[in-house]
Amino acid sequence: MEISTLATYHCLAFVWYFFVAYSITHVKTEEPPSELFLYGGQWKYLTVLNLVLQAVFYGVSFLADVLRLIKKLRCAKCIISSRDLLFSVLAFPVSTFVSVSFWTLYTYNRELVYPKSLDGVIPLWLNHAMHTAVFPFALLEILALPHRYPAKKKGLILLGFVAFLYISWVLWIYSVTGEWVYPLFALFSPSGLAAFFAGSLAIIVSCYNFGEFLNRMIWGQSKFS
Repeated sequence: MEISTLATYHCLAFVWYFFVAYSITHVKTEEPPSELFLYGGQWKYLTVLNLVLQAVFYGVSFLADVLRLIKKLRCAKCIISSRDLLFSVLAFPVSTFVSVSFWTLYTYNRELVYPKSLDGVIPLWLNHAMHTAVFPFALLEILALPHRYPAKKKGLILLGFVAFLYISWVLWIYSVTGEWVYPLFALFSPSGLAAFFAGSLAIIVSCYNFGEFLNRMIWGQSKFS
């Protein structure tokens, strides 16, 4: 794909994710559903954090494209390295995990992750923008250009560290409010919750490996932008 086309795509993707993130953080209702509580605001939900992550990623990608267009190759090389690390370790695995885990649990019992009362608060298009479109966007990014993956150990350590931070954030919110970020968590005993978190970590690691596999199958080991 031509650099100018990539720049246009990345710019549009950045604007889209910025718009979606802005929309969900400014949802207004006179009587919020009881499932929502104020502590941590929207920033306790992995879905919302992922929207910000994607906006940052596409912003960095657009910057890399612009630097290549104006022939600032030394600066572009540094930004491209950051872009590839951000995509491989976080942007692809997290967006894939959010989409797969949300719709799996939603199909099983939506009240565990997205209570029906939210339908009157969050428009249908916004729900799909947050939980459905993120995965095709991630696939399109892999198809659009190759990304250099870090050494497997480094990539998984970074991913695991970020996962640990989010789990710590969820547990902290529970310790302060006595309420779980997601109703699903209330169903587990402490050992069951630990097993659930371990299983979720295994899934997101699988998402990382899936992205690396696709990148290698499409682009091989040697071709990098």
